[in-house]
Amino acid sequence: MRLRLEIEEWEEKYLSPYAALSSKSQGRIHPEAECEVRTAFQRDRDRIIHSKAFRRLKSKTQVFISPKGDHYRTRLTHTLEVAQISRTVARALRLNEDLVEAIALAHDLGHTPFGHAGEAALSRLTGQFAHNEQSLRVVDFLERQEHRQPGLNLTAEVRDGIVGHTGQHKPQTLEGQVVRICDRVAYLNHDIEDAIRGEIIREDELPDEVIQILGISRSKRIDTMVKDIIINSEGKPEVAMSPAVAKATETLRNFLFEKVYIGSAAKEEEVKVYNVIKMLYEHYLANPQEIAGFSDENALIERQVVDYIAGMTDVFAVSEFQKLFLPKGWAQH
Repeated sequence: MRLRLEIEEWEEKYLSPYAALSSKSQGRIHPEAECEVRTAFQRDRDRIIHSKAFRRLKSKTQVFISPKGDHYRTRLTHTLEVAQISRTVARALRLNEDLVEAIALAHDLGHTPFGHAGEAALSRLTGQFAHNEQSLRVVDFLERQEHRQPGLNLTAEVRDGIVGHTGQHKPQTLEGQVVRICDRVAYLNHDIEDAIRGEIIREDELPDEVIQILGISRSKRIDTMVKDIIINSEGKPEVAMSPAVAKATETLRNFLFEKVYIGSAAKEEEVKVYNVIKMLYEHYLANPQEIAGFSDENALIERQVVDYIAGMTDVFAVSEFQKLFLPKGWAQH
């Protein structure tokens, strides 16, 4: 069967000279025989989609903790929007869509319950916690494949894109750079929509520079950003926005930090998150037998506790807190 080989031949013939080719992957930590049907990056995408960590994203906070309403984003819907925008850009630039999709689907697997408030809580308790590094830990150690070593054993290119989607590490592939920039395109625009839905801001409150350069509506802003990335990156060994659009995007980001991410009424509940995470953390440190088998058992107990808490959904974290620290009503049997 030559299906994989035919796809690899198509990539070599039609993709950009700057694209990452499946046949030229730097490989996996643990060598494996190639699939007859799927390329290496397609296999990575499938492993990610079928992972438990991916399914848990549906019950993890994006921005607003446990919002009342079915139309607010969760970490899962954010991930799907990042994947969609990233694939649009990748196709236009003739980059490897399968690699882009795999990175996008995995980039937030290590995110904590309660969004960035949970991340900040774990960082405060341990001295350092970053969700991109935790995402890499999830795919390298914490997920399990049937009858295989721990981890999903993903390719080097996907792993590089996961850890490089935020922070100081810049992805080595253009596909990783696409996800890094499209992550921002996605969250800035859908967070505005959620904030408007929650009556925290109005669309006409956006800075004039943002409205004039990017547009007044979500669809117009995304359209402007995506086209700008494509035009500014075509035929170049780097993926980036033009200076004008990049500046307007940074202005929009600063506006959201001021009006939504830090100072809004919707964030007031986040002050309680630290205490929830802290009490869970201290409890599991004192009772490590309760989390046996979840993490890498060769790791320090502090690391195992962080892995366990970071993997929780919002609902499960609250449920565990209630079970451990709130009194139960007595009932006679």
